[in-house]
Amino acid sequence: MYDFETKNAYFDRLSTNPKLRWLGQNTNHLPLPPEVKAAMVDAIDTDAIRGYAPPLGIEALRRGILDDLGLDGMSVMVTDGAIEGLYHACRTLVRAGDDFVTTDPGWQWPIRFAQASGARVVEIPIYDPAQSYKLRPEQLAAAMTERTRLVYLVDPNNPLGIAYTADEIQAFARICRDAGAYLIHDCTYRHFAHDHTLAARFYPERTLTTYSFSKWLGLAGLRVGAVVADGAVIEQLASAPPNNLGSNVLSQRAALAGLGVKARWFPEVQRVQRENQAAIARAVAGVEGLAMPVYPSNGNFVIVEVVEAGITPEALVAAYQQRDIMIRQGAYHSRTVGDRFVKISTTVPSEWVGELCELLPEMVDVARGLNDVGPQY
Repeated sequence: MYDFETKNAYFDRLSTNPKLRWLGQNTNHLPLPPEVKAAMVDAIDTDAIRGYAPPLGIEALRRGILDDLGLDGMSVMVTDGAIEGLYHACRTLVRAGDDFVTTDPGWQWPIRFAQASGARVVEIPIYDPAQSYKLRPEQLAAAMTERTRLVYLVDPNNPLGIAYTADEIQAFARICRDAGAYLIHDCTYRHFAHDHTLAARFYPERTLTTYSFSKWLGLAGLRVGAVVADGAVIEQLASAPPNNLGSNVLSQRAALAGLGVKARWFPEVQRVQRENQAAIARAVAGVEGLAMPVYPSNGNFVIVEVVEAGITPEALVAAYQQRDIMIRQGAYHSRTVGDRFVKISTTVPSEWVGELCELLPEMVDVARGLNDVGPQY
């Protein structure tokens, strides 16, 4: 069987399990605002879904994204999820022979997109407590060459949960400008950060900011996101976009409604997910050999190191799946250090986290007896 068939069957088994508690994909499973549900019903009842959307997105939604980011004067391209924007940017801006620079660990899909364009990928290691699990400006500067075309920075970092200071972001922007490189600032998790600075404030002409509604609002299955950049950059992307007939109308209506109630709705999401982080930290502290290297996290997830407990991440993932709980193995994010940790999502009902924590000692014991767990993705 082809690998893509095995992978699809793996996720189909998970997604069709009505008892599964999703704590592995950073998706938001807390209740949606009623206004968002009403907007989706209205899009169906009024037949709004029968026509194509504007090619760059509904104008009110484009304005709402800019207002939420505070990036006046920039342009917005609404995409079928933030990942489509990343794909389109990597395939449009990166050419054969270019260098694509990012961190290890990070998110692997843009690496594959850049490689498909013929780029050489440079992964800078950051899994080091001595540098607070962060990319250092001097590391980035040393990695830049005359071939560097694009720097990809996930901030807050997925999976580590670190976030960069304003001084660090300014330094990264200066390095990219000096090299004439584009900077993709993947801000998928910025809404969960304790503090966050946008690189576009320092390098507006060649910074692309990605925006996601999957995480903070919980619209992962609807696939709606955006790329925000200078008009000249969006002009390049708009010349041959994958979604040239516009993104999903129902999704855009839902996203627009979410922005309208975000100020009063999202603080409760943040409160719950930070309490969930604290509960996991307490549970981890009670199991010998486990550790949480980054806490609190600036994302809606945490990582837990398992190496000293004598188990593999894959074994712990498999143990929890026996109890209808999904967490994620570190190998999804890194080929070099992914064998050290698992990732656990926190925008979920407190009851789910309570069950995960209660089971943790038992699951570690079960994992010690699991040697061949099969492929995980």
